Amino acid sequence: MAKVLYIHANIKPKDSSRSEYIADTFLTQYKVLHPNDEIIELDLYKENIDFLRPEDLLVSARDLTVDQRSTTHLKYADQFASADKYIFATPLWNLHMPAIVKAYLDYVTIAGITFTYTENGPVGLLKNKKALHITARGGFYTDSPAADFEMGDRYLKTLLAFLGVHDYTTVAAEGLDAGGDVPTILAETIQKLPLDTF
Repeated sequence: MAKVLYIHANIKPKDSSRSEYIADTFLTQYKVLHPNDEIIELDLYKENIDFLRPEDLLVSARDLTVDQRSTTHLKYADQFASADKYIFATPLWNLHMPAIVKAYLDYVTIAGITFTYTENGPVGLLKNKKALHITARGGFYTDSPAADFEMGDRYLKTLLAFLGVHDYTTVAAEGLDAGGDVPTILAETIQKLPLDTF
Protein backbone atom coordinates (compact mmCIF):
# COMPACT_ATOMS: atom_id res chain seq x y z
CA MET A 1 0.00 0.00 0.00
CA ALA A 2 1.37 3.40 -0.98
CA LYS A 3 0.66 6.79 0.56
CA VAL A 4 -0.14 9.36 -2.13
CA LEU A 5 -0.04 13.08 -1.37
CA TYR A 6 -2.24 15.08 -3.77
CA ILE A 7 -1.28 18.75 -3.58
CA HIS A 8 -3.24 21.30 -5.56
CA ALA A 9 -3.45 25.05 -5.63
CA ASN A 10 -5.89 27.09 -7.66
CA ILE A 11 -7.90 30.01 -6.37
CA LYS A 12 -10.62 29.34 -8.95
CA PRO A 13 -13.65 27.27 -7.98
CA LYS A 14 -12.83 23.58 -8.33
CA ASP A 15 -15.16 23.13 -11.31
CA SER A 16 -13.28 25.91 -13.14
CA SER A 17 -9.76 24.63 -12.56
CA ARG A 18 -8.44 22.78 -15.56
CA SER A 19 -5.35 21.43 -13.78
CA GLU A 20 -7.54 19.99 -11.01
CA TYR A 21 -9.97 18.53 -13.54
CA ILE A 22 -7.12 16.57 -15.12
CA ALA A 23 -5.74 15.55 -11.72
CA ASP A 24 -9.14 14.47 -10.40
CA THR A 25 -9.69 12.38 -13.54
CA PHE A 26 -6.30 10.77 -13.02
CA LEU A 27 -7.04 10.03 -9.38
CA THR A 28 -10.39 8.44 -10.22
CA GLN A 29 -8.63 6.05 -12.58
CA TYR A 30 -5.69 5.57 -10.20
CA LYS A 31 -7.96 4.49 -7.33
CA VAL A 32 -9.42 1.73 -9.49
CA LEU A 33 -5.95 0.34 -10.14
CA HIS A 34 -4.68 0.91 -6.59
CA PRO A 35 -7.71 0.52 -4.29
CA ASN A 36 -5.59 0.01 -1.17
CA ASP A 37 -3.46 3.13 -1.54
CA GLU A 38 -4.05 5.99 0.88
CA ILE A 39 -4.79 9.30 -0.86
CA ILE A 40 -4.23 12.47 1.19
CA GLU A 41 -5.51 15.64 -0.44
CA LEU A 42 -4.09 19.06 0.36
CA ASP A 43 -5.86 22.09 -1.08
CA LEU A 44 -3.21 24.65 -0.27
CA TYR A 45 -5.73 27.49 -0.23
CA LYS A 46 -7.67 25.67 2.51
CA GLU A 47 -4.58 24.80 4.53
CA ASN A 48 -2.94 27.21 6.91
CA ILE A 49 -0.10 27.89 4.47
CA ASP A 50 1.65 31.23 4.89
CA PHE A 51 5.03 32.70 4.11
CA LEU A 52 7.73 31.72 6.58
CA ARG A 53 8.05 34.18 9.44
CA PRO A 54 11.13 34.92 11.59
CA GLU A 55 9.63 32.89 14.44
CA ASP A 56 9.28 29.88 12.11
CA LEU A 57 13.03 29.87 11.56
CA LEU A 58 13.52 29.39 15.31
CA VAL A 59 11.63 26.07 15.17
CA SER A 60 14.25 23.37 14.71
CA ALA A 61 13.45 19.83 13.60
CA ARG A 62 16.50 18.67 15.58
CA ASP A 63 15.14 19.98 18.86
CA LEU A 64 11.53 18.75 18.65
CA THR A 65 9.92 15.33 18.64
CA VAL A 66 7.53 14.39 15.86
CA ASP A 67 4.63 14.97 18.27
CA GLN A 68 5.91 18.45 19.09
CA ARG A 69 6.46 19.20 15.40
CA SER A 70 2.81 18.36 14.69
CA THR A 71 1.78 21.70 16.18
CA THR A 72 4.13 23.70 13.91
CA HIS A 73 4.62 24.19 10.19
CA LEU A 74 7.04 21.22 10.36
CA LYS A 75 4.04 18.87 10.31
CA TYR A 76 3.91 19.41 6.54
CA ALA A 77 7.53 18.32 6.15
CA ASP A 78 6.88 15.18 8.20
CA GLN A 79 3.79 14.44 6.11
CA PHE A 80 5.73 15.02 2.90
CA ALA A 81 8.57 12.75 4.00
CA SER A 82 6.14 9.96 4.89
CA ALA A 83 4.49 9.89 1.45
CA ASP A 84 5.51 7.49 -1.30
CA LYS A 85 4.08 9.42 -4.24
CA TYR A 86 3.31 13.07 -4.93
CA ILE A 87 0.77 14.53 -7.31
CA PHE A 88 0.97 18.28 -7.84
CA ALA A 89 -1.80 20.03 -9.79
CA THR A 90 -1.03 23.66 -10.56
CA PRO A 91 -1.78 26.25 -13.21
CA LEU A 92 0.98 28.25 -14.86
CA TRP A 93 0.66 31.76 -13.46
CA ASN A 94 2.96 34.50 -14.68
CA LEU A 95 5.54 31.94 -15.87
CA HIS A 96 5.55 30.13 -12.51
CA MET A 97 3.15 28.43 -10.12
CA PRO A 98 0.90 30.21 -7.61
CA ALA A 99 3.02 31.72 -4.83
CA ILE A 100 1.30 29.54 -2.24
CA VAL A 101 2.97 26.48 -3.80
CA LYS A 102 6.39 28.04 -3.21
CA ALA A 103 5.34 28.84 0.36
CA TYR A 104 4.31 25.19 0.85
CA LEU A 105 7.60 23.96 -0.58
CA ASP A 106 9.40 26.19 1.93
CA TYR A 107 7.45 24.37 4.63
CA VAL A 108 8.59 20.94 3.42
CA THR A 109 12.22 21.71 2.56
CA ILE A 110 13.56 21.19 6.05
CA ALA A 111 17.04 20.01 7.03
CA GLY A 112 16.84 16.83 9.03
CA ILE A 113 13.45 15.83 7.58
CA THR A 114 13.57 15.99 3.78
CA PHE A 115 17.28 16.64 3.24
CA THR A 116 20.46 16.73 5.28
CA TYR A 117 23.82 18.44 5.19
CA THR A 118 26.95 16.32 4.78
CA GLU A 119 30.63 17.10 4.40
CA ASN A 120 30.07 16.72 0.66
CA GLY A 121 27.09 19.07 0.57
CA PRO A 122 23.32 18.65 0.96
CA VAL A 123 21.76 15.26 0.27
CA GLY A 124 18.06 14.53 -0.28
CA LEU A 125 16.41 12.09 2.12
CA LEU A 126 13.38 11.24 -0.04
CA LYS A 127 14.45 8.05 -1.78
CA ASN A 128 12.48 5.70 -4.05
CA LYS A 129 9.55 8.09 -4.42
CA LYS A 130 7.62 9.29 -7.46
CA ALA A 131 6.26 12.67 -8.41
CA LEU A 132 3.72 13.72 -11.04
CA HIS A 133 3.16 17.37 -11.92
CA ILE A 134 -0.07 18.11 -13.75
CA THR A 135 -0.13 21.65 -15.04
CA ALA A 136 -2.48 23.74 -17.17
CA ARG A 137 -1.06 26.51 -19.34
CA GLY A 138 -2.78 29.15 -21.42
CA GLY A 139 0.03 29.22 -23.97
CA PHE A 140 2.67 26.87 -25.32
CA TYR A 141 5.82 26.34 -23.26
CA THR A 142 6.99 22.85 -24.23
CA ASP A 143 9.22 22.57 -27.30
CA SER A 144 8.49 26.16 -28.27
CA PRO A 145 10.42 29.46 -28.31
CA ALA A 146 8.74 30.27 -24.97
CA ALA A 147 10.13 27.15 -23.26
CA ASP A 148 12.83 29.12 -21.42
CA PHE A 149 10.16 31.34 -19.86
CA GLU A 150 8.46 28.47 -18.02
CA MET A 151 9.85 28.37 -14.49
CA GLY A 152 7.22 26.63 -12.36
CA ASP A 153 7.69 23.07 -13.53
CA ARG A 154 11.46 23.50 -13.80
CA TYR A 155 11.62 24.77 -10.23
CA LEU A 156 9.47 21.95 -8.86
CA LYS A 157 11.51 19.30 -10.69
CA THR A 158 14.80 20.83 -9.48
CA LEU A 159 13.69 21.15 -5.86
CA LEU A 160 12.31 17.62 -5.69
CA ALA A 161 15.57 16.31 -7.14
CA PHE A 162 17.38 18.24 -4.39
CA LEU A 163 15.18 16.38 -1.88
CA GLY A 164 15.99 13.04 -3.52
CA VAL A 165 12.95 12.57 -5.78
CA HIS A 166 14.26 11.81 -9.27
CA ASP A 167 11.32 9.84 -10.69
CA TYR A 168 9.45 12.91 -11.93
CA THR A 169 6.87 13.23 -14.71
CA THR A 170 5.24 16.34 -16.13
CA VAL A 171 1.91 16.28 -17.94
CA ALA A 172 0.96 19.68 -19.33
CA ALA A 173 -2.25 20.86 -20.99
CA GLU A 174 -1.13 23.70 -23.23
CA GLY A 175 -2.71 26.34 -25.42
CA LEU A 176 -5.87 26.46 -23.30
CA ASP A 177 -6.23 30.22 -23.78
CA ALA A 178 -4.78 30.36 -27.29
CA GLY A 179 -7.99 29.72 -29.19
CA GLY A 180 -7.85 25.93 -29.26
CA ASP A 181 -10.66 23.49 -28.53
CA VAL A 182 -10.38 23.23 -24.74
CA PRO A 183 -12.34 19.96 -24.31
CA THR A 184 -10.15 18.32 -26.95
CA ILE A 185 -6.96 19.62 -25.33
CA LEU A 186 -8.06 18.32 -21.93
CA ALA A 187 -9.04 14.93 -23.36
CA GLU A 188 -5.72 14.59 -25.17
CA THR A 189 -3.83 15.55 -22.02
CA ILE A 190 -5.69 12.95 -19.97
CA GLN A 191 -4.54 10.33 -22.47
CA LYS A 192 -0.93 11.22 -21.61
CA LEU A 193 -1.32 10.53 -17.89
CA PRO A 194 1.08 7.80 -16.68
CA LEU A 195 -1.45 5.41 -15.16
CA ASP A 196 0.64 2.34 -15.90
CA THR A 197 3.89 3.67 -14.43
CA PHE A 198 2.87 5.84 -11.48
